[in-house]
Amino acid sequence: MSAQAGAGRFRARGGKIDWNTVFLEGRALIAFVLIIVIFASLSDHYLTTTNLISMTRHVAFNAVLALGMLLVILHGGIDLSVGSTVGLSGVVAGSLLQGLDLSLLDIVAYPAVWVVVVVSVAVGALAGYVNGVMVTRFRVAPFVATLGMMYMARGAALLIADGRTFPQLQGEPELGNTGFSVIGNGRLLGIPMGVWIMIGVAVVVAILLTRTPFGRWLYSIGGNQRAAELSGVPVNRVVRSVYVISGMCAALVGLILASELTAATPQTGQMYELNAIAAVVIGGAALSGGRGTVRGTLIGAFVIGFLTDGLVIVGVSEFWQMVITGAVIVAAVALDQFQQRLNRTRSGSGRSGPGEAAAKQPADDKAAASAASGV
Repeated sequence: MSAQAGAGRFRARGGKIDWNTVFLEGRALIAFVLIIVIFASLSDHYLTTTNLISMTRHVAFNAVLALGMLLVILHGGIDLSVGSTVGLSGVVAGSLLQGLDLSLLDIVAYPAVWVVVVVSVAVGALAGYVNGVMVTRFRVAPFVATLGMMYMARGAALLIADGRTFPQLQGEPELGNTGFSVIGNGRLLGIPMGVWIMIGVAVVVAILLTRTPFGRWLYSIGGNQRAAELSGVPVNRVVRSVYVISGMCAALVGLILASELTAATPQTGQMYELNAIAAVVIGGAALSGGRGTVRGTLIGAFVIGFLTDGLVIVGVSEFWQMVITGAVIVAAVALDQFQQRLNRTRSGSGRSGPGEAAAKQPADDKAAASAASGV
């Protein structure tokens, strides 16, 4: 419903292009282009092939997290636990690769890498499932539920690691646990595996949102949850699923980081949740739910990544980097709020009066219900 509504926004009445709307709708892409132009003029190294691949590799971490966060935000929720889940999944992988001490059998077991990956992703899914149950079954506000999980996941990571780092995760051939470093350091066709994982996740999420009933349900829940419930949408199941997917995305990022560094530490992923939220918002999603796209989220992640790396390349202080990045995020939210007010003003001016607005409301609810059920 949101996608269809956005298809004709660039044209005002009379068939003329509304440049104000074009600017607002395309602000993330415009910002991305400006960042490239500015930093390319300041540094000859910025647009080299090596640096572009390196920056995209850095973007991949935040992009995968942001894609999971996008699903949560589309239903009108938030997930503050993804950063801690990144650290927890990395520690679980590191613990498994160091070997499981089976004292009862007097042996130390070294799981294969694929087992390590499956278990770590399952841990992320479990964290997301707990979030979803708290939100749907116990009606805890998403902010509070995921804030609690943020502390629990970080605490669990510290307990498992006993506050220390698991080093040298490359494994040993005689133990059969080698190959983990390929996830973060391997390349396919000259492109890092982390970037391929980002592309794969983006394709799956895009298909999920645009080609399946799940996507229609999710947009309808974010747009009008009451109408979605009346139309028979399995609201609770969909909401639980988006938190599970978000947790799995966080676990993937934890695996990529632990593999790239060949080490896992429970402190990994601190503040990552804020970068993920920022990427989604910069990409044009509404924090109230019901509006957002995979394309916009990816552009938002690239804006943050290319901006941060560009500031490093030109030698800007780390303190100023935080100030500038924060200012970009605030500007993105402010523009989003301005756009929503502008849309409300335009839609309001098209009505003849309050009576017409009141008469139209039931029809809008019916339309929302029909869209949710796929009619």
